[in-house]
Amino acid sequence: SLGDELPKLHCEANTLYWAKALLMMTYDFIDGAIASANSPPPFEIPCLHFIEAGLALAHSQLMKGPTKPKLSGTICSYIHNMDCRPSMSVDMHGYDIAEFLAFTQHIQYSKTGGLVFISDYQGKLCECSYTSGSSVSDGLDVFSEGNVESTITSFEKCHECNQFCKWLGFSLNGFRDKAASSHESLPTP
Repeated sequence: SLGDELPKLHCEANTLYWAKALLMMTYDFIDGAIASANSPPPFEIPCLHFIEAGLALAHSQLMKGPTKPKLSGTICSYIHNMDCRPSMSVDMHGYDIAEFLAFTQHIQYSKTGGLVFISDYQGKLCECSYTSGSSVSDGLDVFSEGNVESTITSFEKCHECNQFCKWLGFSLNGFRDKAASSHESLPTP
């Protein structure tokens, strides 16, 4: 029934709202870093966006649910919600986008102090889940049923910095590099 579906539909609309805000924050960071850098990055920055969608309610049973445009083409998974690495191999069509999306996760994780990042990037970016850590969600699925808390808690260990993350103009710290340098600074017994 609509009464049962409405909370889930509201959650999906809220997920899209927050995901769009995170992606906007990410592009603002990228634009600011490039503008203040001495030279442009040696790669192109993809211009990606989420589809426009909304929640429409009517007083009849003829129309209900989120409104989404029909998409054509093959839907593929760029990054799964249970992993922060690209879901495809380097030689696959679309890997460059998956690599960029992994970089956007690095920015989002860093800029929110490790609280959130967009996960489950799919197809033509038609759907994604918003992953939040337990300090934000208290273990509840705040934004979407796709939350996988272990993905957030293991991000620093599992994220593999790529050409985007490593470009000096972005000044992003590598998580594995940080762990290695902390081991180097420990006194030896």
